[in-house]
Amino acid sequence: MRHFLKLSDLNKTELLYLFKRTEQIKHDFKIQKKIFSLRDQILVMIFEKQSTRTRLSFESGMRQMGGSAIYLNTRDTQLGRGETIEDSAKVISRMCDLVMIRTFEQENIKKFADNSKVPIINGLTNQYHPCQILADIFTFTEYRNSIEGKKIAWIGDVNNVCNVWMEAAELLNFNLCISCPPKYFADHKLNENVNYFEDPSEACANAHLITTDVWTSMGYEQENEQRLDAFQDWKVTQKKMSLASNDALFMHCLPAHRGEEVESEVIDGTQSVVWDEAENRLHTQKALMEFLLLGEKNL
Repeated sequence: MRHFLKLSDLNKTELLYLFKRTEQIKHDFKIQKKIFSLRDQILVMIFEKQSTRTRLSFESGMRQMGGSAIYLNTRDTQLGRGETIEDSAKVISRMCDLVMIRTFEQENIKKFADNSKVPIINGLTNQYHPCQILADIFTFTEYRNSIEGKKIAWIGDVNNVCNVWMEAAELLNFNLCISCPPKYFADHKLNENVNYFEDPSEACANAHLITTDVWTSMGYEQENEQRLDAFQDWKVTQKKMSLASNDALFMHCLPAHRGEEVESEVIDGTQSVVWDEAENRLHTQKALMEFLLLGEKNL
């Protein structure tokens, strides 16, 4: 049994398989060819944090693959009334085939996985958002083939999405250039695939992809005013995009705060692939669920 709590729970070969399988699944979706490889499988989705894309993509994806999805909110279950994570995991995992959890602390999802009889998927924690990076990298490969050896610029808060980009850079051998105010990078380590630039223009120079996220993630709302002031120079603008490679792409995992971390002219511009990126959450997660439940298929 396999869990998907961090991107590094899969190796490079398995990630490349997932991208190839996603390509097939998306192709079949576009020509309205039905895939029922997850027929009669039940996905339980546990939400402690609000969601649009995560709930919709997992629930739609499971139904499209022939299974069913059950939505649970911690406010409406015993998890919100003091039942331990360990006890909840032992009960819930006896009544379904797969669990996706969107919560605050990575430690909590690890506890759930340690006590589960079925695979667990991290739908987002404060520390990691691996499903988003599956979609982001697949989207890049759709437009530019392999990401290996490419320069990816992350501009803005070093958050749960950026943390997974750092994992991905090592696993898939590309150059991740991070730029944010120095105080927000203090706790993060560099390696041969990950570099830090205090000047965002340096990070963007000749990049094949510029990507960002909101400056204030869920759970850090009390820092919002401070962050709005600190990150002003890290807005992705048309000027920054002009510094990148001529065929550079722009991504944002959404929701976007237009005029804060990105100009509307960029997110709505010709280099932006954010809508394909959002749709690809659906297709990559179908491939992921199939892989965790059934293993690799012959491609």
